[in-house]
Amino acid sequence: MIYIISTIVVLGILVFIHEFGHFIAAKIVGIRVEKFSLGFPPKIVGKKIGETEYCLSWIPLGGYVKLSGMIDESMDKNYIEKPIESYEYRGKKWWQKIFVTSAGVIMNLLLAIFIFTIFTFKTGVPDISNDPIISGIAKGMPAAEAGLQSGDMIISVNGNKIEKWEDMSEIIHNLAGKEISLKYERSNEVKSVKLTPILQQTVVDGSIKKVGLIGISGKVDYHSASFGEAISSGFKTTYFWFKLTVSSLGMLIKGEESVKNVGGLIMIGKLAGESAKSGMMSLFSLIAILSVNLAFINILPIPALDGGHIIIAIIEGIIGKELNIKVKMAIQQIGTFLLLGLIVLVMINDVLRLFG
Repeated sequence: MIYIISTIVVLGILVFIHEFGHFIAAKIVGIRVEKFSLGFPPKIVGKKIGETEYCLSWIPLGGYVKLSGMIDESMDKNYIEKPIESYEYRGKKWWQKIFVTSAGVIMNLLLAIFIFTIFTFKTGVPDISNDPIISGIAKGMPAAEAGLQSGDMIISVNGNKIEKWEDMSEIIHNLAGKEISLKYERSNEVKSVKLTPILQQTVVDGSIKKVGLIGISGKVDYHSASFGEAISSGFKTTYFWFKLTVSSLGMLIKGEESVKNVGGLIMIGKLAGESAKSGMMSLFSLIAILSVNLAFINILPIPALDGGHIIIAIIEGIIGKELNIKVKMAIQQIGTFLLLGLIVLVMINDVLRLFG
């Protein structure tokens, strides 16, 4: 049950924040909002308030805001033969269209910044020690199997004297699959051990790389964060995850990462459930990370996504008129087809992962 509830919470927050961004931006520039839906049709329940129908729908793969005069996933063509109205999306200036279509992405990034800022207030600012002293040991990794413990101080690796943690990391990262000799000090006694780093993906200088790892981590202390430090940390952490998301996509495109690792609803549900078991901080950390992912995906210049609509708005701004309706419909159909293909892919991956 915790998996179901946590999944609903995670998706509900992410989708609501994103769509609320479009909704409030449309209201600001005077665009009529016909529908605000959490989930995709068929509709579970709905109520019309003013000019907008607010809906809760069955398919929990996202949500949408239906704007008057905008060709979107609904493929609504009712207004094609009608004159452009001042309250329609198509009747607004190009920069207003960009503002409305990018507002969902902006809200997702602001959500991540807010969560990471609050966490920094609560936990403090990390001070990472560069001393070669082990603080954490990962289970099942070479260091744990070799008997290394928290508090051990690394003296040398393959005869190379170690004075800083980064010196040790650089050597071990480049020796995946090769046996290394490691000397360390424990309780004023020098000991040695041989072990073999395994090749794994990890974050190095803000990018995902495959390097040799033995499963140890250094010491991290925290000091209380000021208001400015907390906000700065919120922005920096959001940027870190955004950069990491870009790096992940780059690895997929270059074939360095398998598309089998792309997940959907079931994967999110599993992550949400495990995070909820670890506490609210873990759950909201996941929400912040997924919010950054959602922002990046939506800003991609792909038809049917926010980025695709932004590109069309820019083109219309350059040429000084609206693109041909048939062209816009064709672009939207291509984008919808691509999105459906992606949905099928993640569903297959989820099913294989579920039964794997």
